[in-house]
Amino acid sequence: MDRLPSRIFSDEIDLYTRTYASLLRSTGEVRVRAFEEAHSYSDSSLHAGARALTPDVAAFAYSAARLPACMDSIRLVVMGQSHEIFEAAGFEVGGWETVRTRGRRRPLRWDGGEVLAAFITSTSDIDDLVPILTAYQIEWNKLHHSLSQSTLGQLLQNADASSPVSVAPEELATVLGLDAQGVDTLQAAFGESWDRGIRAIATRRSDLAVRLLAGSFSQYQRASQRWWTGVDAGYLQEESPRRRPVYFVSSNTHSLSNLLGGYAQAHQGEIVDFARRKNPENLAPRLERALASGAADEASNILYYLLRELIHDEHGAAKRLEDVLRFDAESGISTLASPGKIDVTAQIFELSKLRPERIDPRLREEGLERLSKSNAVIVNIDYPLGMAAYHHLSRLGQGVGEIFGVYVMGKAATLNGRVGDAMISTVAYDEHSRNTYLLANCFSAADVQPYMTEGTVLDNQKVLTARGPFLQNRQYMSTFYREGYTVLEMEAGPYLDAIYELVSPGRHPNDQIVHLSNLTPFDVGILHYASDTPYSRRQSLLSKSLSYFGMESTYACAMAIARRILRTEIARLGE
Repeated sequence: MDRLPSRIFSDEIDLYTRTYASLLRSTGEVRVRAFEEAHSYSDSSLHAGARALTPDVAAFAYSAARLPACMDSIRLVVMGQSHEIFEAAGFEVGGWETVRTRGRRRPLRWDGGEVLAAFITSTSDIDDLVPILTAYQIEWNKLHHSLSQSTLGQLLQNADASSPVSVAPEELATVLGLDAQGVDTLQAAFGESWDRGIRAIATRRSDLAVRLLAGSFSQYQRASQRWWTGVDAGYLQEESPRRRPVYFVSSNTHSLSNLLGGYAQAHQGEIVDFARRKNPENLAPRLERALASGAADEASNILYYLLRELIHDEHGAAKRLEDVLRFDAESGISTLASPGKIDVTAQIFELSKLRPERIDPRLREEGLERLSKSNAVIVNIDYPLGMAAYHHLSRLGQGVGEIFGVYVMGKAATLNGRVGDAMISTVAYDEHSRNTYLLANCFSAADVQPYMTEGTVLDNQKVLTARGPFLQNRQYMSTFYREGYTVLEMEAGPYLDAIYELVSPGRHPNDQIVHLSNLTPFDVGILHYASDTPYSRRQSLLSKSLSYFGMESTYACAMAIARRILRTEIARLGE
């Protein structure tokens, strides 16, 4: 296999990344408008309408979902790696308000005025946040230009701020040059902040500035050290001189805990009652049919999805979450939210404390009782963004005992499948290191397909790890597609770089073909479920969440990982 030559990299994307990287070396504020030209001419697939006069509301909605609701008040975004770095620069972020976004897990603090502090844990946060801010500003100013020249815009500017906005969708569509779907997308971009957001757009242009306080490799390592200290302190350390062996999983925080903890199954009646009352996404009839027909797999997946909705229901949400965590703890499952003040949640599963009667029936098999003798744990982390995956796995590898497996499950775009499919890759190309990894993926289609009835499982795929969602365009992706790369995501490459260093005496190479399958003495499994098909229809990634539609493939992948771990540990204990 030939490696991908450097010349295939998009000159436009490369110019864009070099532009903001060089400007952010400044110790002062850099105005986002300095990035706009390079951003627009990069022809990003996520921002195809950057140079058009008509607003690209899909790109605006994507960006707005990954920024906090207070963004309409922000003038300056400051990026740093720790409280100490912010405070040394005069930003007392310890007393600022914590704010969140709908579409990105990133620690954010707001001073209540014009300044937003963003904690970054790797270079991927910069590659993610800068294009998001730039796309947001470009599209905000297009919307402002159209509104400011209209009677509607004047009415919005002069309207009483305490009164709700009353704008006919047809009038807004005419003023902004949008269709009905575009208006819906714009309204969804602001969510509950619609009134304030549309008034702010009508009132002023956006003129954001950014400032990077630090960006050293050493500081990123320190951040991962703080995270690991929070994980290790009370959950993995033992009086025994030997550290516990570990099965490492990067996924989400609900799949494995649902499959191995059993709360949803034990509280089925309460969840069914909740579904009948609230009927989220019209799932109540589907759940009733699945239960009545004995379709246990489908019913379980719906119960797991509805449990999340129940936990976040406004009535008694905190108490419900406490109940779930307490129930999980009885099975040796501990959840650590933001250990070390790093927003990557970790879960510890003590295999000896799992209760076989609570495990999902699909995972119960002969020998589960042997787990009571196990000294191993599963460490599951809520998959970090991009290069943070490298730092977290590298640090974990330094602090645990023997590693029996590394399993990665995450969302990805697919170039040849459909939303809801599952993809299993044996070749990975990493844009960060420019390495092509050949791996013996421990999973195949036969491990996942039994748990899917609607989606397709595609194994023997090739995965491309991109630097960021905006940092790709059609010409660039077409080159990879011709080379057979059909899965696009952000974490597999950094994880493989870290795995290489776990089993080799030196740092990972660069721009090499690496036969990783010959090196690893433990399982390596990489699974993705498709959340977007960017070159057929610009749908999920830009404008809507995966919702229940992705649950089947999500839990099919999680089932494969859980079964692999349980079988491996049962066999080890039998020996």
